[in-house]
Amino acid sequence: MAPYSSSPAAAAAAGNPPCTLSPPSLPQQCRPFPWACSAPLARTLSTLRCSISSPAISTSPPLVVKKKRKRYRKLYPGESEGITEEMRFVAMRLRNIKGKYSHKLNRSSAGSGDGSDGETGHWATDDDGGGGGVESEAGGGDEDGEAWSPSIEGVVKYLVDSKLVFDTIERIVDESSDVAYAYFRKTGLERSGSLSKDLEWFSLQDISIPEPSNPGVTYSKYLEELAEKSAPLFLSHFYNIYFSHIAGGQVIVNQVSEKMLEGRQLEFCRWEGDVLGSFKGVREKLNMLGEHWSRDEKNKCLRETTKSFRFMGQIVRLIIL
Repeated sequence: MAPYSSSPAAAAAAGNPPCTLSPPSLPQQCRPFPWACSAPLARTLSTLRCSISSPAISTSPPLVVKKKRKRYRKLYPGESEGITEEMRFVAMRLRNIKGKYSHKLNRSSAGSGDGSDGETGHWATDDDGGGGGVESEAGGGDEDGEAWSPSIEGVVKYLVDSKLVFDTIERIVDESSDVAYAYFRKTGLERSGSLSKDLEWFSLQDISIPEPSNPGVTYSKYLEELAEKSAPLFLSHFYNIYFSHIAGGQVIVNQVSEKMLEGRQLEFCRWEGDVLGSFKGVREKLNMLGEHWSRDEKNKCLRETTKSFRFMGQIVRLIIL
C-alpha cells in the first residue's frame, strides 16, 4: 500500500481511495482525521482514539454508606400529655423524709395516687430548714407515727392565710394585661369568696380573726413578683394551688371540720357545679399554652411546682401550730 498523503488528489494518484465516512456518523472523538486516508486506516485510528478516550467501566459493587443513627431526647415523665401532667409527676414524687425532700422514686410509684381519679396522693412540704411535714392524708401524723392534733385557732389561721393566697392569684389573673392570664378568669374554681364566708362564720362564733401570718404573706409577695417576671412560672403556681387544695387540702379541712366543728362543711370545700370538670378545663388551657413554651421554661415550671407545694405545706401546718 502506498503511503497516505495529506491531499485528496495525491491520495487518488497513489491509488488510495479517500475516506468516505461522514463526520456526523461517529462521535466527536471518533470522527476521521482531517487528512485523507484509506477507509480501513481511518476506522482503525478512530477506534483507537475511542478506546483511549472512553472511561473504564467499574465492575465492583457500589460502596454502601451507613447513615448515622439519629438520637432523640428522652421524654420527661408525662411530657407527651402536657405540662400539667409533667407537674403532676413532680408533685407525686414529693416525699418528706426527716424534713428533707426526696425525688428519687421511680416512675411507677410517682404516678400512683390515693384517689380514684389518679389526681390525689401524698404531698409533703416544709421549708429547706427542716421540720416535719404534713401529708395529705388527714388524721395522720409524721413519719414516726406521732399523731398531730389540730385546733380551732389553727384552722382559722389556715383559712386566713389561704384567703390571702387565693385573693392574690385571683386578683392578678383578673387585673393583668398579659393575654395568657385571660384564659384563667372565671374558671369556677375561685375560692376567695368562699373563704370570706367561712371567716365571717367564725367571727360570729366569737372567734378572733387574726392577721395573715408569715407563710401566707411570704407566698403572696412571691406570687406578685413572679407574675411580673414570668407568666409560665406564675401559672405553674396558679395551677398547683388549686390542684393541692382539690387533691389534698380539702380532705384535711373536711376531716378537721368533722372532728372539731360537729360536721359543719366549710364553704372553702363547697363547690358550685362540677369541680372536676372546671379543673379539667383549666388543665386543658394550661396544656395548650404550654405547647408554646420552650423546654427551658417547662423545666423552670417543674422547679416552681416543688416551691408551690412547699409554700402550701407551710400554710397547712398552721392547723396544728
